[in-house]
Amino acid sequence: MNVFLGYIFLGLSLAAPIGPVNAAQMDKGIKSGFFQAWLLGLGALTADIIYMLTVYLGVVKYLETPFMQSFLWLFGFFVLMYTGIETIMSSGKIVMDNRSEDSGFKSFLSGFIMSISNPLTILFWLGIYGSVLAKTASSYGTGELVIYSFGIILGLVLWDIIMAAISSSFRKLLTTRLLTFISLISGLSLIGFALFFGYQALKLFL
Repeated sequence: MNVFLGYIFLGLSLAAPIGPVNAAQMDKGIKSGFFQAWLLGLGALTADIIYMLTVYLGVVKYLETPFMQSFLWLFGFFVLMYTGIETIMSSGKIVMDNRSEDSGFKSFLSGFIMSISNPLTILFWLGIYGSVLAKTASSYGTGELVIYSFGIILGLVLWDIIMAAISSSFRKLLTTRLLTFISLISGLSLIGFALFFGYQALKLFL
């Protein structure tokens, strides 16, 4: 049980660093409330699980070719740039109630595309989950590997709920002007990540 709790904590730790998904989830919670932010995080979590499966099945080696890496960096650049610009343009339209014009599916898809198009996610899961696989495979059997993988996923789910709760709480605690400012910062951070992705793609071409 202690080992399982350790893997849940590992999942929480993996999800905690601020990145494009956390920035987008914070913005979504501020603008649209808990449910929409939770769905965005759930979309990103689905992409994480897919990458965990690719690492487990050994498919990730095909994603490490220069062509695929440059394609993923560029795709991530366009997704994050579009999301960042859209976030900034809609920052002045925060509505202080729980209604949202976005559909749940759109929020889910936004999180999924943002995470699945992030090359850092591939490298992240290759390094982290790859080492977990190696350690668990050498010490335990397949059953334990499935249980501990589930522990990591459970940690990611808990972080998704925490982020959705925190961001939706900001709506009730802060003024509209301050919420707009936070939304602007979130949009700028997404554009910053996009520029970094674009730079990485450019380095592969040169």
